[in-house]
Amino acid sequence: MSIRSVVAVTMGDVNGIGPEILTKALADSSLTTELHPIVFGSAAVFDEARRFAPACPPPFVVRDIAAPAPEGTIPVFEAGMATPSVRPGAAEAEAGRCAVEWFRAGVVAAIDRRVDAVVTCPLAKVGIRLAGYGYIGHTEVISELTGVNEPRMSLFSDRLRIVHISAHCSLADSVGYVTRDRIAETIRIADAALHALGVSPGRIAVAGLNPHAGEDGMLGPEETREILPAIRICAEEGICCSGPCSPDTVFRRMMEGEFDLVVAMYHDQGHTPFKLVAMHEGVSVTLGIPIVRTSVDHGTAYDIAWQGRAREQSLCAAMRLAARFAQAQAFAHETGGAPTG
Repeated sequence: MSIRSVVAVTMGDVNGIGPEILTKALADSSLTTELHPIVFGSAAVFDEARRFAPACPPPFVVRDIAAPAPEGTIPVFEAGMATPSVRPGAAEAEAGRCAVEWFRAGVVAAIDRRVDAVVTCPLAKVGIRLAGYGYIGHTEVISELTGVNEPRMSLFSDRLRIVHISAHCSLADSVGYVTRDRIAETIRIADAALHALGVSPGRIAVAGLNPHAGEDGMLGPEETREILPAIRICAEEGICCSGPCSPDTVFRRMMEGEFDLVVAMYHDQGHTPFKLVAMHEGVSVTLGIPIVRTSVDHGTAYDIAWQGRAREQSLCAAMRLAARFAQAQAFAHETGGAPTG
């Protein structure tokens, strides 16, 4: 457990804040003593962004992920991509293509166990489409490469942990995902994540879909027809879960320590309270997949790109959480269990 996890950190869209927050994060020497980062991106862009973080070590291009880099440098794996032009704040095909291919390379390296985890800086959906891909974002790439059709989007911070039933779909479509089987599987995935972090037994609250969790069916049938049966199924399996809880109070109750995690019924139900409380230090985690993947919980922020104003706290938290999950995964493979505490 004392061996540093090897973490692939993808640069994201070079026209956004990814390069800046990356160099700012890696200027923190305490972070690089906790894990071994390998940047999947452009060494030239990384070096240019070091003007925002003079204490950040210089890049060193590695042709092989396993190849050592000189002490006092940050290894950069360019994945065969040419250095993209940097045009701050512009959504462009070239930047979108590089962002996708760097991420694809990182995911493949994690699948092949050449890295222990993948952490992602933000990319732009418009840039991806301009580059000719059919993806909406990172999640679709992960699904394609891992064969997992429905990974779960989740958000983690010091006081809030939220796992979503559905992610990037319309509010109207999200109701269709509120089924007992999907909710039960999400509760299991959430419980496994808590167990990996040493939170066991984790206290999981399941939010309702409707106001006041449906008021016994008066404000909607989903709570009694789908959500409550899923909770009962998981409780019978030994998972500590309860609900359906009124969605307007359950997140506050988690912050006050009553629960360790909340299962949210749709994207904004979970994202809105999370970003109100933990906008700058929150971490997005993809669960239900065979690799460890975390990400910053924000976008490319084109409006402040390459101005020295971007905050790196979410990226630092994402890297530390990825290393923690990777350590737990390694421990489980070695012992058949998970760490506690």
